[in-house]
Amino acid sequence: MPEGDTIYRAARTLDRALSGQQVTEFRTVLPQLSRIDVDLGVVGRTIVKVEPQGKWMLIHFSNDLILLTHMLMSGSWHIYRPGEKWQRTASQMRIVIATEKMVAVAFTVPIAEFHSGESLRRRAGFHQLGARLLDEDFDEREAVDRLMQRKDFEVGIALLTQSVLAGIGNVYKSEVCFACKVNPFRKAASLSFEEARCLVSTARRFLLANVAETSSDSMRRTTGRAHPEERLWVYRRKGQPCRKCGAPIEAQKQGVDARSTFWCPQCQLI
Repeated sequence: MPEGDTIYRAARTLDRALSGQQVTEFRTVLPQLSRIDVDLGVVGRTIVKVEPQGKWMLIHFSNDLILLTHMLMSGSWHIYRPGEKWQRTASQMRIVIATEKMVAVAFTVPIAEFHSGESLRRRAGFHQLGARLLDEDFDEREAVDRLMQRKDFEVGIALLTQSVLAGIGNVYKSEVCFACKVNPFRKAASLSFEEARCLVSTARRFLLANVAETSSDSMRRTTGRAHPEERLWVYRRKGQPCRKCGAPIEAQKQGVDARSTFWCPQCQLI
């Protein structure tokens, strides 16, 4: 599943390509979008902006129309010049938004909805988003409080809960816990304030580093090392030696979704 940094990069690219332009064509294979297009019309509207909100992406059109999408595991947005060949097949297309200069195509996007500003504020799963790690006005203390309030949650689960912190996915969950020397299977109730603050501030630092304009590519790096094979501390490194102590990295399914969690049993003692 794309994490907050991936959605941020995608939204930034779409915004630069489409913002301020008038829609010349709108196509979709999704009935729920087609109905709104027939009733309200998308062609002729101006694309005001594209923005990320946690793992969600919002495309704002003039006259209070908002396209809300979530990529889940398989979705993606692509940008093309008019007439340019698509990199994926037409059968995977879900939405096309075209202007005179650019064409945005959503492939295999599983969640796509039109909203007004008012209906978006009521949308379950969106209006309850927690502290957005990549927001300019991010409130660290609020985020720490939210994390510590989930007392019965294991730390790894709490970090993935979007109503606590919006933007963390499975990669950063493991990497952040390692960087702060916190075992991901501890209960959030056991966290000290300094541990919770470390988790929050490190998560924000890791995500910001990966969306920086100076970042040379989109590969996530948490170790600060340039070599591609040394870019992560623990994620997907089961059985390999810890980069700090040499102990074999362990992995275990966690939570009702059985997401894999990676950690060092020596550096992250219970």
